[in-house]
Amino acid sequence: MKPGKPIIGLTGGIGSGKSAVAGLLRNLGAGVIDADRLNHEELDSPEVLRQLREWWGMGVAGPDGHADRAAIRRIVGADASQRKRLEDLVHPRIDRRRRELADRYQADPSVRAIVLDAPLLHEVGLAEECDYLIFVDADQVVRSDRVRKRGWTPEDLERFEKSQLSLDTKRDRADYRVVNNSDIADLRRQVEDVFSRILAD
Repeated sequence: MKPGKPIIGLTGGIGSGKSAVAGLLRNLGAGVIDADRLNHEELDSPEVLRQLREWWGMGVAGPDGHADRAAIRRIVGADASQRKRLEDLVHPRIDRRRRELADRYQADPSVRAIVLDAPLLHEVGLAEECDYLIFVDADQVVRSDRVRKRGWTPEDLERFEKSQLSLDTKRDRADYRVVNNSDIADLRRQVEDVFSRILAD
């Protein structure tokens, strides 16, 4: 294990509830780095929005001046080269902020561990920076229902999951697995157990 506080990576399918697990770990004293939140903030930044408008037109921003994530998702979902273009623009910015947050959490005596909640943990090489990996599991029907409530279609879910490492591989590479199908009390018990084991290691 690397020196310093343990670094815990969360993996799992889209809609598995990684954010719920991250929230429970935050309540237990972990500092959480939410890559989705950093991504949202970077998409809304004036520099990134200006570049996206140059590439894809004014439709990538809504009337409120924020990025239109549904429009961007359609563009990058339909064209892998455009997804790569977006990643090359945004990922270095997110990476810089992630490192700044990690340094801040390492220096904060009240933080017991650092959690990386990043959808592409394996795909962008962040898994190698983690001391432990927790796979958040959920049934396909449960995940489909969750992403539908966010405005995703089943086709969106299938397409994005095909562009990522398989769930079986992510599950096999994890040190721990928690199941998040519905019962938050049960999920909390699982997360508390895993966290106590990591801190005791």
